[in-house]
Amino acid sequence: MYQPVVFLPGLICDARLWRDVIDGLSLSIAPMVADLRLDDTIAAMAERTLAVAPPRFALAGLSMGGYVALEIMRQAPDRVTHLALLDTSARADTEERRDIRRRGIELAGQGKFVGVSRGLLPTLLAPHNLDTPLAEDVQAMSERVGKDVYVRQQKAIMGRINSVPELGRIACPTLVGVGEVDQLTPPELAEEMAAHIPGAELVRFLQAGHLPTMENPPAVIAAFKDLLAR
Repeated sequence: MYQPVVFLPGLICDARLWRDVIDGLSLSIAPMVADLRLDDTIAAMAERTLAVAPPRFALAGLSMGGYVALEIMRQAPDRVTHLALLDTSARADTEERRDIRRRGIELAGQGKFVGVSRGLLPTLLAPHNLDTPLAEDVQAMSERVGKDVYVRQQKAIMGRINSVPELGRIACPTLVGVGEVDQLTPPELAEEMAAHIPGAELVRFLQAGHLPTMENPPAVIAAFKDLLAR
């Protein structure tokens, strides 16, 4: 029987973010990639996802998708069989991060979205993946998603709540994964989440930054197989 898995993309990401992982698990899962492009709050993204998700499902979120996953765990924990939190954080934004996001929104409003998204690449990818076809793939993904979605998603991220106090309530098998050179949500944030979630497994993905599902999909696939077997 195929196991239902709901995949949650990150900021200005689409189904391409999860494509290689889904392909690698295709013999065992029934995947659904949630549409997180339409709402400007994390709670609304979670509600929209739950409205179309199977009754019971494994849940995987990367970066912003991880924020949505934690909100789903607040709204409907009994529906989630397994949880994967990749390259994300349970903390709320700092004021410094909010200022950076506000500046990005301002530049996007001035017609500079492509420059903003391209400027994010050094923080998204491991250094050896810059100036490669993979980097162009990431850039193309962000341009497909576009400026308006970028603005909505940044507003949602800025308004997210601190989830650290609630991590101890997560009762399903959980994978916490992070790229070894992730700059945006570095390994110490993954370590914090894993320490608070009972029985969580912490995995560092080698040769990867913030997007290990694209940078090192075999490692992510292996970690998912282990998780779904638990």
